[in-house]
Amino acid sequence: MVRIVAVCGAGLGSSFACQMAIEQAMQALGVNAKVSHTDTSTISAIINDADIVVSGKNYQKLPKPVVFLDRLVDKAEITEKLTPILKEMGELK
Repeated sequence: MVRIVAVCGAGLGSSFACQMAIEQAMQALGVNAKVSHTDTSTISAIINDADIVVSGKNYQKLPKPVVFLDRLVDKAEITEKLTPILKEMGELK
């Protein structure tokens, strides 16, 4: 199971909407994923619990793959950007 965390400034609206879009994209891809959301202050404390971080360009360097989205709830963009990482992780064929 891949663990994905969506991040936004407050950890409420945008990251929660992004979480829901990621969940739908992962379901469509057939990937078993645990998706959560948080704020920019908390991500540092929980980074070790994530395999992938998805953000609206809030971060440049983290010790995990970071996916930067132009549109946080665009399932097509989420799918496009997560697919290569998921393949590299062996979560997708």
